[in-house]
Amino acid sequence: MTQLHTPHIGAQKGEIASRVLMPGDPLRAKFIAENYLSDAVCYSSIRGMYGYTGVYKGERVSVQGSGMGVSSIGIYSYELFDFYGADTIIRVGTAGCLVPSVKPRDIVLAQAACHDTGYAAQYGLPGTYAPIADFGLLTKAAELAKRRGVTAHVGNVFTGEVYYDVSGSLAKWGEMGVLAVEMEAAALYMTAAHAGKKALCILTVSNDPLTGSEDLTPEERERSLTDMIELALDTAI
Repeated sequence: MTQLHTPHIGAQKGEIASRVLMPGDPLRAKFIAENYLSDAVCYSSIRGMYGYTGVYKGERVSVQGSGMGVSSIGIYSYELFDFYGADTIIRVGTAGCLVPSVKPRDIVLAQAACHDTGYAAQYGLPGTYAPIADFGLLTKAAELAKRRGVTAHVGNVFTGEVYYDVSGSLAKWGEMGVLAVEMEAAALYMTAAHAGKKALCILTVSNDPLTGSEDLTPEERERSLTDMIELALDTAI
């Protein structure tokens, strides 16, 4: 086994599968590994950001925590794509709904991601880049959700740099048909595009930031997002 150790992931070459689920919460990564993967092995716990590889329905799958925000997921997804040979990353996270048709506990499949970040500046593009999901992963996830009777909305999300929006500007995104707000999708999609790899964000709506309501407790966020997790696993394999 080739020796490899990045600053943020303590795995060796070959210990991470080509298909990776990526929750923001490292404890959700641990929950997925313990409850869905057989023969799961923890390959990294650097900074408490757990990563595991195991087997799901006969296929090798990894799950790696990403932390919060574009900078954090940018680091982990870059290392997975460029150093560890990951081909597919599916983010499994939470989001806040921005339109009346999307309710807490619904699933959002992020077809594309608006953003207010400076993440794209690193690529030196002569214009504005539109971060989008891999079409094959998106359509597979949408078809699986429909067959299972799971409420899954397909559309645009907003990747924000801040969690507490002091300006109160989130409603403006909803007026443009943006379904939900989260903090990582745009960076993941850009990192995947630059690497020539595949990415999708599958999100469970946890709250309504426009009304201030909080539907899921931290414990529920960690442990009870089963429809999203199972949809992501079956989309990945």
